[in-house]
Amino acid sequence: MFTSDLLLQFLITLPALLISMVLHEVSHGYVAYRLGDRTARQRGRLSLNPLKHLDKLGSLMLCITYFGSGGSMLFGWAKPVPINPGNFKDPQRGMMWVGAAGPAANLLIAIASALALKMAYPYPVDSNLFMALFLVFRLNLILMVFNLIPVPPLDGSRIVGGFLSRQAYVRWIQMDQYGMMFVMLLMFVLIGPLGAGFSSFFASLYHIFLPASYGF
Repeated sequence: MFTSDLLLQFLITLPALLISMVLHEVSHGYVAYRLGDRTARQRGRLSLNPLKHLDKLGSLMLCITYFGSGGSMLFGWAKPVPINPGNFKDPQRGMMWVGAAGPAANLLIAIASALALKMAYPYPVDSNLFMALFLVFRLNLILMVFNLIPVPPLDGSRIVGGFLSRQAYVRWIQMDQYGMMFVMLLMFVLIGPLGAGFSSFFASLYHIFLPASYGF
């Protein structure tokens, strides 16, 4: 159900999500640039301007899933950064490092947010500052873990691909053409049969970075 509280929560969540997704995508492009591929830079995709990275369908899905679930689910995507593996000395290993860059960026943001939360504590945990910092922390952990799942075309598949034989790698990257189907199936499984386990996993993950006394 659409309510003013739900809209306010979405407006608070949106900046944190945009920052996290933009830094994720820019990290892919920057590592690709450092490895010899200038495609992302030439197309203006190393910019921190969110408008450069928005995907129309991904943004629409973000709104539909959020408001359709009453704020309990958030699923969407940014426009993938263009990468030309042919510009790497070793395309297979190059894509592995490019794939790892996005989740690594989310991990660094999550760590920075956790440190900020520890500095803010015992500031009231129901304060706007505390909740905003926790939101950034949580979103980046979710983005990191989700993208590390080794399902094409998620970043985890690029990392796994770096360790395959050349012949197996060729077959592996051909799975990208079924990427959207894999991701939608994965989302169904994570919010359905494995939903409770996934939530428990994240609760345990939170406590690696934050004390249980925070109440999260």
